[in-house]
Amino acid sequence: MAELMDVIKGRRSIRRYQEQDVSDEMLNQLYEAVMWTPSWANTQCWELIVVKDQETKEKLQGTISKGNPATKAMVNAPVVLALCGRLERAGYYYGQVTTKFGDWFMFDLGLATQNLCLAACNLGLGTVIVGLFDHNKAKEVLAVPPGYEVVVLIPLGHPAKEPGAPKRREADEFVHFNKF
Repeated sequence: MAELMDVIKGRRSIRRYQEQDVSDEMLNQLYEAVMWTPSWANTQCWELIVVKDQETKEKLQGTISKGNPATKAMVNAPVVLALCGRLERAGYYYGQVTTKFGDWFMFDLGLATQNLCLAACNLGLGTVIVGLFDHNKAKEVLAVPPGYEVVVLIPLGHPAKEPGAPKRREADEFVHFNKF
């Protein structure tokens, strides 16, 4: 098992995959990574849809915004994971929103997405986080009920190649002490 910082530094957006299935054992480890994600008041507002059906993946590809570099990944990846958020749960107490930013589901789903993608990288799997798509059409394709939203689509598989790291800002460019 890799060291945590090696996994964090090594995770890339993978858009090309080998023609190789992702084992149920690996998928179960990813589900566990989501299960242990921290969330607002432990509300665990996520739902995960696992798509292996090629016709469904093609319909999801039809929801991708024009020019999105992950368009082909949607149908070429052996698995597409759709992470959905339950509305009006995270960030709420007694039915009332309690944060300046409203419903907290996007934050919690971001944490779950990160857990899932880092766990996948640790297993030697590749992911790409797709957020630029027609969310309403994807919701229809996946039969997501009212009260939930499709937040992100994640093609998943064994990488065909490992891209290099993009340039990163140095810590002294974004770390502030005591005041901005």
